[in-house]
Amino acid sequence: MAETVVEFVVKKLANFMANFVANELKHLGGVGDKVQMMQTELIRIQSCLKDADMKHKGDVRVQNWLNELRDVTYRIEDATDTFLVEVEDHRVKHLNKIKKMFHKTIKVKTLHKLGTDLDNIQNELDRISKSRDDYGIVAVQDIVGEETILPFRRETYQEVDDTEVVGMEADKKKILQLMLAEETPRRAVITIVGPGGLGKTTLAHMVYQSAQEKFDYHIMLSISQQYSLIDLVTKMLLKLENSIPENQGLGDLISRLKKFLNDRRYLIILDDVWKEDLWIQLEDILPDVKNGSRVLLTSRNLDVASADSQIPPYELNFLDSKKSLDLLLKKALPNQKPDEECPTNLLDLANQLSKKCKGLPLALIVLGGVLLKKRGDYLEWERVLRTFDWYSDCKGCMDVLAMSYQDMPYYLKACFMYLAFFPEDYKISTTNLIRMWIAEGFIPCKETATKEEMAVRYLDELFERSMIQVSRRSTYGLIKSFTVHDLLRDLAMHEARQQNFLTVFAQASDVNQPNREIRRASLQYHVQPQQKDPQFMEYLGSNTRSLLLFGLGNFTKIQMPKFSNFRLLKVLDLVDVKDDGGVLAKEIEKLIHLKYLRFRRCYFNFSLFSFHRMKTLETLYSSETRIVNPNLSWTSSTLRHVQFGLGDLELPNSTVDLRNLQTMKWVSIPRSLDTKLILLNNLRKLGVYYMLEDSAAMTNLLGKLPSLVSLAIKLSKFIIDIPMEIVYPKALPNYQNLRSLHLDGGWPETATLDASLFPPRLIKLTLCNCSFRKNPMPELGKLKNLKKLSLRFVVIHSKFSAICSEGFPVLQYLKVADDELEDLVVEKGVMPMLTYLKIHPNVKLQLPPELQHVTVQESYY
Repeated sequence: MAETVVEFVVKKLANFMANFVANELKHLGGVGDKVQMMQTELIRIQSCLKDADMKHKGDVRVQNWLNELRDVTYRIEDATDTFLVEVEDHRVKHLNKIKKMFHKTIKVKTLHKLGTDLDNIQNELDRISKSRDDYGIVAVQDIVGEETILPFRRETYQEVDDTEVVGMEADKKKILQLMLAEETPRRAVITIVGPGGLGKTTLAHMVYQSAQEKFDYHIMLSISQQYSLIDLVTKMLLKLENSIPENQGLGDLISRLKKFLNDRRYLIILDDVWKEDLWIQLEDILPDVKNGSRVLLTSRNLDVASADSQIPPYELNFLDSKKSLDLLLKKALPNQKPDEECPTNLLDLANQLSKKCKGLPLALIVLGGVLLKKRGDYLEWERVLRTFDWYSDCKGCMDVLAMSYQDMPYYLKACFMYLAFFPEDYKISTTNLIRMWIAEGFIPCKETATKEEMAVRYLDELFERSMIQVSRRSTYGLIKSFTVHDLLRDLAMHEARQQNFLTVFAQASDVNQPNREIRRASLQYHVQPQQKDPQFMEYLGSNTRSLLLFGLGNFTKIQMPKFSNFRLLKVLDLVDVKDDGGVLAKEIEKLIHLKYLRFRRCYFNFSLFSFHRMKTLETLYSSETRIVNPNLSWTSSTLRHVQFGLGDLELPNSTVDLRNLQTMKWVSIPRSLDTKLILLNNLRKLGVYYMLEDSAAMTNLLGKLPSLVSLAIKLSKFIIDIPMEIVYPKALPNYQNLRSLHLDGGWPETATLDASLFPPRLIKLTLCNCSFRKNPMPELGKLKNLKKLSLRFVVIHSKFSAICSEGFPVLQYLKVADDELEDLVVEKGVMPMLTYLKIHPNVKLQLPPELQHVTVQESYY
């Protein structure tokens, strides 16, 4: 779909025009008018894209038209971005007064080149725009009225095929218990939620067959992505009455439906609901006379489940490996019992094939159907394992999943396609991903929310649409990391490839795939040392925006990519990359327009490396990579997130304008720091590597941070104790709002643990490498908002056998790593919300009966 590309570039052109005004270039060369004209034409074409998208699957000419439109839109983006880069390049090179006139001349020359490029592009855009009439492509408002709908995909339901049902009996039983509960007489709404292909429709039909006799009237309908209320009400009445009078308006039909259902116990199942608006429309139409009537919805979108807050959504899970294998064999070998009669050699292949489906029933059923045709031939099954491709061999399965993509708003489609950047089964960090999205320009700037907050909303929407699987949540309930099901990742990769949005090199043979210039690239295989030139590099060029290198290995001078050619590169992410000679470091230094730069487990020679020229950098992240005292431009107001290893970064004792900086880890504070020179008004997360015996500089810095919500302090090995004025950081102007506190280091022997001195709204507390003479738990238990408590390498000198008789009212996570502790006894009524406990294996644990469900894991640290 070209819609995503066009919409994205339209917004970039608006930003481009704003940049013109800011730089007082709008009157030079008439370029501003040309950009405005181009933006207007793209907006006009946008109204036709939905019609074109509906037609392109059956018409190669329309598909070619969409491809041409996409490519010319990319050319517009490249031309305007290149212009801005060239202007910035010349600005950096010609800053002194002697060269000021030469710099102004360069601007005019650059504008002239841009104007010529835009003239050529405009001619091509005009040709494409006019040719849409030849293909019958019209504006969507000309063909789609307010009441127009697409045909329902499933009008009737047949009996459930037994070969397609495995592992759903428990789910059916739970749904029936909710549906037939006598203690809930009011009309209740039950929602089954999960991604496409998970078996929601099958489960709903199983429930329907078992429950229908308990109701006076029952209906099961499938909802299309585009529906009208009048059509839906009409279909309900036809199911109930078989016929209705003609030429009745919506109001008459609603009255008729209400009258029919009033005082009757009914069951209505609406399958595949896409929008939460549907229930808002139906809520007042379907009568509630407290007779146990029920409405069952199935949906891919979690927000649909907010229809009725009385019953939480029923989230359907993926099948485990045993049930996956059973379902595959049930479909592939319908006359044989799974595991028992299946030949051993086929069973091994079936295990490998079932793992490809990652527990998705639809995928297992489709793959089983393919194997069924092979009649148990080992060589044929083995060939399927080697060559099977979901898009070519099981297009129907991918079409079902693609509906979720097609239903997304344009802004979410780019974010979803971006997930293909990461390797299969990769645990994606939310923090890194949203910073990449921001660097790419996917996230808009709002007055009411930061870009990071908007990006979190986008990610939540992907989760609500069942497009990602959450691996871990933070103490605050935010998604911390997640994975993408293999088939949904294939979908993202397919759509990204169709749009020339990004290219993945998952293996060496993939370098033969590209036939056009690559805009974003992800290398996910190891380059062999003897390979002279990593071949994928030849496909990268001046228009490449992002580059992710996973485990590239050790670069040699011959293999070195010429990063200076990647003038538009915004995102560079390096994982497990080695650069013994320092050549790669010098090449990266040339990328002065980077917005996101991340090193993880990399070995670089940074002795001559400088970040000083990277004036547009937003994120600079170094993890498990040694970069000592990097030459960083602290005067750059674009910096948003900076993180280095312990002791690698020192805050300069000079003017620091970091008004947009939100994260800074791990920084050391100079003794003579003049905090009057520092502007850090928006800093939210601070990690300090504490190397001072005098705490004055530290407390003065804390007094300049009005937005801080997370503070972490790690003591240098040369410092014995953390000063108590830092342990209880009342110097903070927003001390009351601090949510997270991490203290790593010893406490003075005279120090007293006092809960009343901690920030009152503290949610997360971590204490490391310290000791207490008394049991700290009774005092810590007074922190009424604490949800997560970690005590790592904490020595408690007085043996204790009970935490306390009360306290920790909302604690969910507890970690105690003290190898000298003998017994940990949690008394009745303590920690009622606890769900996860980590404890040293030498400690004997006793939990009350009400906490027997808690997950307990042994941990040495």
